[in-house]
Amino acid sequence: MSGIQGRTAEGFEAVREEFAALLAADPEHSAQVAAYLHGRPVVDLWGGPHLGGDALIGVFSSTKGAAYLVAALLVQDGVLSLEREVRHYWPHFAAAGKEGVTLHQLLTHQAGSIGTEAGFSLAELADDRRLAALLAPHRPYWRPGAGLFGYHTATIGALLGEVVFRATGSTLQQLYEERIRAPYGIELFLGLPRAYEERVASVLPPVPPVPPAVDTLPAPDRLGGIAGNEHRPDTGPLWTWPNSRTVRAGGQASAGGVGSARGLARLYAAAVHGTADNGRPPLLTPETAAAWALPQVAGQDLVLDLYRPYGIGFMVGLPFLGAGSFGHDGAGGSMAFADPRSGLAFGYVRRRFPQPGGAGADAERLARAARACALALPAG
Repeated sequence: MSGIQGRTAEGFEAVREEFAALLAADPEHSAQVAAYLHGRPVVDLWGGPHLGGDALIGVFSSTKGAAYLVAALLVQDGVLSLEREVRHYWPHFAAAGKEGVTLHQLLTHQAGSIGTEAGFSLAELADDRRLAALLAPHRPYWRPGAGLFGYHTATIGALLGEVVFRATGSTLQQLYEERIRAPYGIELFLGLPRAYEERVASVLPPVPPVPPAVDTLPAPDRLGGIAGNEHRPDTGPLWTWPNSRTVRAGGQASAGGVGSARGLARLYAAAVHGTADNGRPPLLTPETAAAWALPQVAGQDLVLDLYRPYGIGFMVGLPFLGAGSFGHDGAGGSMAFADPRSGLAFGYVRRRFPQPGGAGADAERLARAARACALALPAG
């Protein structure tokens, strides 16, 4: 299966054309792209070798969007308060200089709790509660509250998840399933049931292989290496993580999600507009959506070593989206977001791990095309 398949609604033909051009430029490229407009599906396309429309694949850090949506709902409900210190919910976190960290600081990547000196085994990475127990007593990698921030690559879901568990008695994964995934029919799983395993498409390695780093510090000496667990080579390279049933079943909330472009797009449609086909209302009020999309910190990310703005958890300030948009990408090349101004919710996944990792030019080209189509349609 290599040709482009699926459908686009009237007015979104340009997305199909852009997708066809991407596939034609690289015959080995396999991907899915989907979009909703005001809660209704308008794009559902797939193509490339060995990737069907119903395939599920590891979405890496695009998982974080689902975790942040759970947190936004709990704040909206008054169950969590962004201004409370994490120790109010989780006393064991108040150790080694993390006593004053608030939930807001945690969600904006200011806590410095990006990993541990020993790193984590694959079984530990797959289990958010085990990760949280290892992180709680460990010192932060910068002083919280000093205006510094850095991407909590593999730990933010576990840290948030422990707060959620202590406040509600349910895991973040359970709340996601009960309040978001199941009622809205979203094919993005935090803990993939075994019944869905036959639909999984394994992540393919980058081509060419990632070369060894030159003139850089070893992983234990770099914040990026610690945050990415690179100082534990026994876990294998990042691209292999979702190919483990242990990781897929655990559904850890930083990078363990498994889903499709349809699932990612529907997640953000549900967040802002609801899903018209089953009459479900938006999960977030306009006020909550706007607050969580508002840039909270911006500057040099200590982990990624580049300029980065963050909303409350979500990635914001993407140059090809409007103000008020929010979402997240993943190391495997996935991208998902909501753009309330245009009414668009977008999802994209690809099978081969890109080099370098993260959403690249292919995702951006499709996102730009989809947003342009949405803005060109007559209002209403």
